[in-house]
Amino acid sequence: MGYADHIRLCNTGDPGNYIPFEVDGKAVGWVRPVFGRQLAEWPDVVDLRPDRVVLSTSNGSLEQRSQPLAGVLGEMAAQGRVSPLLGELFPVVSSDREQPLLLIDRAAVPNFGIRAFGQHLNAFVRSSEGLKMWIGRRAPDRVRFPGKLDNLVAGGLPWGISLERNLVKECAEEAGIPEKLALEARPTGTVTYIADTERGLKPDTLYCYDLELPETFCPECTDGEMEEFYLWPIEKVMDVVRNSDEFKLNCNLVIIDFLIRYGYIRADEKGYSELVTGLHPALP
Repeated sequence: MGYADHIRLCNTGDPGNYIPFEVDGKAVGWVRPVFGRQLAEWPDVVDLRPDRVVLSTSNGSLEQRSQPLAGVLGEMAAQGRVSPLLGELFPVVSSDREQPLLLIDRAAVPNFGIRAFGQHLNAFVRSSEGLKMWIGRRAPDRVRFPGKLDNLVAGGLPWGISLERNLVKECAEEAGIPEKLALEARPTGTVTYIADTERGLKPDTLYCYDLELPETFCPECTDGEMEEFYLWPIEKVMDVVRNSDEFKLNCNLVIIDFLIRYGYIRADEKGYSELVTGLHPALP
């Protein structure tokens, strides 16, 4: 196991195994052929063609265009063909997150292989003993990655909320970080990956942030997502990332990005340039 292995494990997706999903003449996602055939059971909403799946309803407002497919997904969820819906809407985009062509329930995002967005925060402390990083352990009752190590704050970015307000919300829910302190988080760019999952393709973009916390701060989870918190020397964080699969998959990438930017992974590290470029693959 090594840093590069985590990048490879997050980039197992091959769009060649999928067919394009189009909205209003624009390719916005990728679906498995079998899922495309299931969607074709609703021909008034979805048009299955030999080389792509096309949303038939593209008129009206954003909400009006989204309603027919939402009805289909409600029926599919009731039949167990997609995961239970979460009631949280994500934008379906061809490029810019702020210009969605459709809104879709978060639970069905991987089924359509649409580009999804999240926010991850590296929380660290400068102490007399050196740099330390706050790490969370996910609660054992989580549906996704139960018991895995996680960034102190990490979450999806739904439609209808700004990056700043969503980050403040996630900081409060997952670590009890007050708004004034959360607003000190520094945006540092993004990491991307294209994963193949049991539900479908995940071409994800994570907005990354750094937040220096005072030594007196102690996180507290208020939404049940985290079970425990640890303040680890950065050397221990490096060792766990490099030599284990203890972290939730995409959190490894966010931490590797941090380690590169702060010089803990040095330019003379074997495969350094591949690590840097591997954090930013072009999304389909």
